[in-house]
Amino acid sequence: MSFHPPERTLMGPGPSDVNPRITEALARPTIGHLDPEFIRLMDETRDLLQYAFQTENKLTLPISAPGSAGMEACFVNLIEPGDTVIVCQNGVFGGRMKENVERCGATAVMVEDDWGTTIDVDKLASTISENPQAKAIAFVHAETSTGVKSDAKTICRLANQAGMLSIMDTVTGLAGIDVSIDDWGVDAAYSGTQKCLSCVPGISPVTFSQRAQELIQNRSSKVQSWFLDMNLIMGYWGEGTQRAYHHTAPVNAIYALHEALTILQTEGLENSWARHQRNHNALKAGLEAMNLKLIVAENDRLPQLNAVAVPDGIDEAQVRSDLLNQFSLEIGAGLGALAGKVWRIGLMGYSSNPTNVRLCLQAFESALIAQGAKLPLGDAIAAANALYAA
Repeated sequence: MSFHPPERTLMGPGPSDVNPRITEALARPTIGHLDPEFIRLMDETRDLLQYAFQTENKLTLPISAPGSAGMEACFVNLIEPGDTVIVCQNGVFGGRMKENVERCGATAVMVEDDWGTTIDVDKLASTISENPQAKAIAFVHAETSTGVKSDAKTICRLANQAGMLSIMDTVTGLAGIDVSIDDWGVDAAYSGTQKCLSCVPGISPVTFSQRAQELIQNRSSKVQSWFLDMNLIMGYWGEGTQRAYHHTAPVNAIYALHEALTILQTEGLENSWARHQRNHNALKAGLEAMNLKLIVAENDRLPQLNAVAVPDGIDEAQVRSDLLNQFSLEIGAGLGALAGKVWRIGLMGYSSNPTNVRLCLQAFESALIAQGAKLPLGDAIAAANALYAA
């Protein structure tokens, strides 16, 4: 029998709601991955990704796999056995960077900060001084597990001053907040389609600087992954009409990504960032009206991923269950050190809109009252409405 999923409102850490224009794009006729028209679409998709990343990097393309493969592509192409990499960790995904470094046969020097706090750039600077042999600095720009934004511009400046590469995870950042690859001097970055681009999961946009590309071309050892070897992939995703077969691209998923990037370009990057911030502010006002607190300091918060502290006496899993079963609304649980302590509420891409903010606040109010919380009915939505009206 065919599978028919339920209708959900997706306000967790990803995936986000998919714009109907994108689902329509998925249903367009499949053509060959070497068809001249598909190659034209590949070139347009690269140009649109350069716009989203704010870069002129020629080596900018979508990896045919989710964000975790984008992460691996950056590490396996740039890191070789015997290298040293400084890895900043303030959440789950810094830990995954460490795993990638070690699987490349390199040594990870960790700079660790408390979950829910930003990367301490002074601590990082000291670690750089203590490890001048390090080849690269790896960090998470937008930590999905905590809702923290780190100072990417300063981190990349420190890397460049030390003659080190910078590898940046911006899976949750792209299209939700400023991601300025060229201005910041980022050498390699990766993202995902299922977050603020509101595309279907399964594709990872990546970009490599000219310096990174030259390093890849002059490695002393083969890239350990054949599938993710940029030297090979560029034969397919490079410029010109003649393309070397590397793999069968997910043709319809690329249609979807192209549509998502077209939507982003039409809205404009700055407008997209402003929309995410405005809806975050409204959600925050409503949460605070219910005496719920965001765990991240205001200047370090991601507007698109909100980590909310679970009040004493509240069963956090039951709240999530109520939201899903009664309101068909999905939010996320805490991970790692924050498991059982926070809810993660996403306001990403197409999901970031006033209707969803109000639904989320109404659902939370209902779920908390069901567990005995004393809340004035309607105050949360009234607080959000007041902000929207301002």
